[in-house]
Amino acid sequence: MILENLVLRGITDEVPMTIGTGPVRIVIKEDRIHGIQSIEQDYTEQDKDRIQFSNAVALPGFINSHDHLDFNLFPLLANRVYNNYAEWARDIQVTGKKEIEAVLRIPEEIRIEWGCYKNLLNGFTTVVNHGKNLEIRNSPVHVHQSCTSLHSTAFERSWKLKLNNPLNRNRVVAMHIGEGRDEMATKEIEMVSRWNFLHKKIIAVHGIAMNKKQAKQFEGLVWCPASNQKLIGETAEIEELESVIPIVFGTDSTLSASWNAWMHFRLGLREPGMNESGLLKMLTATPAELWNLQGKGTLKENALADIVITGQKADLFQNNPEDMLMVVQNGRIRLFDESLARQIQLPNFSKVSINNRIKYVEGDLPGLINRIRSWYPSIDLPINV
Repeated sequence: MILENLVLRGITDEVPMTIGTGPVRIVIKEDRIHGIQSIEQDYTEQDKDRIQFSNAVALPGFINSHDHLDFNLFPLLANRVYNNYAEWARDIQVTGKKEIEAVLRIPEEIRIEWGCYKNLLNGFTTVVNHGKNLEIRNSPVHVHQSCTSLHSTAFERSWKLKLNNPLNRNRVVAMHIGEGRDEMATKEIEMVSRWNFLHKKIIAVHGIAMNKKQAKQFEGLVWCPASNQKLIGETAEIEELESVIPIVFGTDSTLSASWNAWMHFRLGLREPGMNESGLLKMLTATPAELWNLQGKGTLKENALADIVITGQKADLFQNNPEDMLMVVQNGRIRLFDESLARQIQLPNFSKVSINNRIKYVEGDLPGLINRIRSWYPSIDLPINV
């Protein structure tokens, strides 16, 4: 497969310098990028394998470093700004009881499948699931679950024993830590560090209350600005922390933030010290290294063919899910825009509409939506069939 007439956007020192600044073609063989060539180079592949774009940008497949895949059919549940996550959780169990019960009646396998599609529709090719290990079937994105997942000090039973389990001593731990703006959140960070007797590599999620001294005790930080701002009214001090700890980007589930990850990106860009290049690294190269996702997070020869192609705009992050032109994951087209339909003939794709833009998606997404509605007829979903 050849993807042609694309402008590359990625980590600039990993893009071959011989390409120059003009459009390129990306040659894919099996699950790898076989080569990135200037349009002027000799072309030897078969024409039938070529897909041409106009005014399009190719990016490394995005990596969502924090989501709860089975929680993405919930509506946003928040009634005020909270001091910490425990206060929020207790509140919605009362005020959102009806909505929570309605969603939990939907079988878990259906909720998980929708969570995977939510990520695909946003341009993510990899998602790190937080929670129990889920049985994932025929996912259009790669689901990373190769870590010890602890929820938090407030809601993970026996978290101290699980953290110090010697049987998984070398396994990275992902855990909600410091999700708040009060003394509880600050003390929670210190408590986790103090109880980490085996010096496990811990990737903290949220870290709103984290300072530079505390950050040095952790392997990385997952930043979820949209969720943080909605629930807590503030987010981690990224400008201060990025000098001492790798920072990656997460969306969290629709319980606490919009399904549209591009809105999250734009919110993150408002934070002090954040810019487009830094955000792109948090979505690609940095999480690939932090989660040990070899071959991901970059556009270069022999890298895994995880590629997002979107419309070319002056500001990259002004795009939205409806602007996705193509998502390639593990060398396979998983989503493409109606504008490419004459060039692509693939089996097992279904048609959906996002803000009046038609997309073709691998698998039976309309059937999934019908199954969701059979359990919850009045549910509000962001796409139409």
